[in-house]
Amino acid sequence: MVMLEAENKADLQPIPAKRYFTIGEVSDLCSVKPHVLRYWEQEFQQLKPVKRKGNRRYYQRQDLILIRQIRSLLYEHGYTIGGARLQLGSDSAQQDMTHSTQIAKQLRTELEGILRLLRD
Repeated sequence: MVMLEAENKADLQPIPAKRYFTIGEVSDLCSVKPHVLRYWEQEFQQLKPVKRKGNRRYYQRQDLILIRQIRSLLYEHGYTIGGARLQLGSDSAQQDMTHSTQIAKQLRTELEGILRLLRD
């Protein structure tokens, strides 16, 4: 089972409430260098950022979640690229549930932050 971002890496920042992220922002938020992100786009067909003028990449929230899952599989669980690819594609129902759970946890974290701001 793919670990959820909130459970597997306490040092990763919460994903901000934005629609699009540049490759530099994704690099910082996921602790992965930009050249690695570009390489992963070639290796993982699920990872397809929007490309705009000048071939600039713009990632969305689901891309960041996927990148964090890939990062966890490769760096924390010791999977190879091929193994991680198989793990991500092995069970789409499991992936959908994991993705939904991860979004719910992220939303809860963001709402708790807003609540703290309102109480202060």
